[in-house]
Amino acid sequence: MNIENRTIFEGDNLDILRGIDTDSIDLIYLDPPYNSNQIYKAPIGSEAAGAAFKDTWTLSDIDSAWHGQLAEQEPALYYAISAGGETHGNSMKAYLVMMGIRMLEIRRILKPSGSIYLHCDPTASHYLKIMMDSIFGHDNFRNNIIWRRIGGAGKTTQHKAISYGRSVDHILFYAYPNSKFDINSDVVPFSEDYLKNFKYRDKKGPYARRSPFNSPGQGTRPNQCYEYKGFFPPHPSGWNVTLDTLKKMDGEGELEFVNGKVYRKLRLKSGMPANNLWLDIPPALGKERLGYPTQKPLKLLERIIKASSNRGDVVLDPFCGCATTCIAAEKLQRQWTGIDLSPKAVELVKTRLEREVDLTEHPNLLGRIKHRTDIPKRSYSEKPHQIHIETLFGPKDITDLVLSEVELGIFRSHKHTLYGKQEGKCNGCEYSLPFRNMTIDHIIPRSKNGGNEIGNLQLLCHTCNSIKGNRTHEYLIQKLREDGTLR
Repeated sequence: MNIENRTIFEGDNLDILRGIDTDSIDLIYLDPPYNSNQIYKAPIGSEAAGAAFKDTWTLSDIDSAWHGQLAEQEPALYYAISAGGETHGNSMKAYLVMMGIRMLEIRRILKPSGSIYLHCDPTASHYLKIMMDSIFGHDNFRNNIIWRRIGGAGKTTQHKAISYGRSVDHILFYAYPNSKFDINSDVVPFSEDYLKNFKYRDKKGPYARRSPFNSPGQGTRPNQCYEYKGFFPPHPSGWNVTLDTLKKMDGEGELEFVNGKVYRKLRLKSGMPANNLWLDIPPALGKERLGYPTQKPLKLLERIIKASSNRGDVVLDPFCGCATTCIAAEKLQRQWTGIDLSPKAVELVKTRLEREVDLTEHPNLLGRIKHRTDIPKRSYSEKPHQIHIETLFGPKDITDLVLSEVELGIFRSHKHTLYGKQEGKCNGCEYSLPFRNMTIDHIIPRSKNGGNEIGNLQLLCHTCNSIKGNRTHEYLIQKLREDGTLR
């Protein structure tokens, strides 16, 4: 692992994710923008004042090369993203491209025993689910957790309700087959409605009656066919506990003798294991509330971290905001790293550690927080991706094109960028095609002194590239119109 514990990175999380070692993180929780078409700012005077982010997305907000990178590496994922753009518009496509390119890095750094929780709302949750299925595998989807964050009011127009209120968030939980998970790590208190089902109570609390104390179908048990307080075995097979055990249970108040029958008291535990409907965790309130616009409660992150990691495991939050994940991880004795664009994040994590963590046991804890603005370097090198020249250029170009490895890498990057700018369409016939079916073409041919700069490059399908040859782009368009491909 090339990242020290208790590190807050300030900067673009994509750059920083790319610098983290492969297979090094145990648990990732992320609460990214929701594509809500809003600008969030912490109120002036609050502890988080100065923290802000824009949650509005257009295609111009993202790097055009990301389209090509996704289309090349994950064509099924890019088709899903394009479908989101077709049904919801370019804003959703831009948002999903931004998320997808980061998710590929998150998949790389997550351990084979790792888990990931993606926090979102109904704006994009269904599109994100398809994206996550493609990246992490639909078989590794565990739950869509529903968290009730507030009591939402219905949307109205001219004082008439037109929809139900939005009061819940979604948390998409994915985990690999050998991941850590303990369903009993956190129990949920029983609701009052559930407790009403238990009509019997004593000083220990509610209980149900379980009767009788017998062992049907097990044959005669002479050593357990005894009398106790005038009560005889309730079944020919005898009591299903020994006399000593029966006395012990009676002494502890766990037996009830009623109308000639002996009942065992069925006690409630402190709660029940959490299911995927989380109604018991309120939003961040009171002293916990910092004024950060999308702050999540500490108990929410504590439940996630306790369920899907062990002490000493590494937890990462690439959109750490007011550092709730970092604080929860510290309290639960996990290692942690946070990433955020705002320099406010490191200030907030120190403020919250002073307030919410017992520093008497760790007097030097605040001095161990590391604030980094650089991009980490992987502690080992990975094999470079091999590029075959024909995947970049049509066969007609490679006879006079001799490129170095560096130049091949540059042209590959250009292909990614052009694919995004042309929205996956051939610049001749205008058909939408997979990344692999596109070739780079020099608009002004190299044989006519056309340069290799990106302004003189375009993507054509193999057919259009062959038609154009070393002629002008206008020649290609005219030929396509003559054969009816273009109008």
